[in-house]
Amino acid sequence: MEQSNQNMGTRKDLVLYRIQTAKSDLNAARILLEAEEYKGANNRAYYAVFHVINAVHALKGNGYKCHKDAIGSFNKNYVKTEIFPREMGRKISEIEEIRHASDYDDFYLASREETERQITVADELIQLVETYCMLQIGERGKKTDIE
Repeated sequence: MEQSNQNMGTRKDLVLYRIQTAKSDLNAARILLEAEEYKGANNRAYYAVFHVINAVHALKGNGYKCHKDAIGSFNKNYVKTEIFPREMGRKISEIEEIRHASDYDDFYLASREETERQITVADELIQLVETYCMLQIGERGKKTDIE
């Protein structure tokens, strides 16, 4: 389900907000990792990915509440077209699977190593998306129509 984000600030504001939300989720994942709360850390790493993907969607005024739609659209429009590396699409699928197992499988045992990988993937995607979005919204001195 696509959601509209009109009348709540500029697209640039929304992009920046979603990136900040992703960074906050990633920080929470790191705190949970250090507390050896691996399932919770996997959840927060996944949500960092979800929010940063929606930052990209916000460039065009889009956002998705349905995770499948957000990830599907991102893969179709940004990974398949190689705006972001194809490998990132595979990493996103894995982080989604591990989050699902962490949240819903009663006897799933999350490991520290696996959780560290999830956090690394989230961090990597946040960096890639932030760089891409800053170029798109003209943070480097170029005025665009995103504002």
